[in-house]
Amino acid sequence: MLGAHISIGGGIASSPENGKKLTCDCMQIFSKNQMQWKAKPLDLGEAEKFKANSAEFGIKETVIHDSYLINLGSPDKALLKQSREAFLDEMVRAKHLGVRNLIFHPGAHMGSGEQTGLKRIAESMNWARAEFGSGDVCLTLEITSGQGTVLGHSFDQLAKIISMLDDQKNAGICFDTAHAYGAGYDIKTRKGYERTFEQFEDVVGLEFMKAMHINDSKVPLGSRKDRHEQIGDGFIGLEGFKNFMNDDRWTGIPMVLETPKGDKAYRKELKLLRSLTER
Repeated sequence: MLGAHISIGGGIASSPENGKKLTCDCMQIFSKNQMQWKAKPLDLGEAEKFKANSAEFGIKETVIHDSYLINLGSPDKALLKQSREAFLDEMVRAKHLGVRNLIFHPGAHMGSGEQTGLKRIAESMNWARAEFGSGDVCLTLEITSGQGTVLGHSFDQLAKIISMLDDQKNAGICFDTAHAYGAGYDIKTRKGYERTFEQFEDVVGLEFMKAMHINDSKVPLGSRKDRHEQIGDGFIGLEGFKNFMNDDRWTGIPMVLETPKGDKAYRKELKLLRSLTER
């Protein structure tokens, strides 16, 4: 189930048609401007049109990526409060749009330390879940490259966060290929790929895999940097993506592109990825 990140510039309701034009089976969107804290409440009529258009244009699943401003691990009390409230708003928007998986970067500890940061992220997720009061939106942690003080760059860290959640049934993981490669997980070679997901199963559990971001990497293995590249043009290469395209475990998992050229290259890249499938 392949797709891409689709702009909501023409309105959320128009995004399924835009996704279909790019040959998407699934897609990712922002529920609002991702670089602003405040946004108008979601128009419920627009949300109903979005759901109807998703069905009409054959978009099997949509995932939402939250705002880049949110830091659920911040030691700054004012920023943490603002982040939690914005995150709760993202959950509400996802619910109205009928979107199951809300994908987010776990957060950064900003010098307060790894264990303190992981605990604060889990506490933030627990707060949001309690305020939300329902289990129909899955809080899906995205693996990161580990740049700076950003957390979530190892399976151990992700598992630690999940272990502290009050509602583990409605939590999940989004596996970003570029981030994981930057964090040191070798998904390029067949042996490295198999070892990576054996470790994921042992440490986190495959049942928590809810979505994937399919991006090549501008930077080498273990660089701890977040730099996306076009499919086949980076260090992961077609060899690495062939592993993903022929793994039956990911049947039914939304796999979306977030590559630098965006709409200009998505159609070509989706065709390339589909060509890697061995029939």
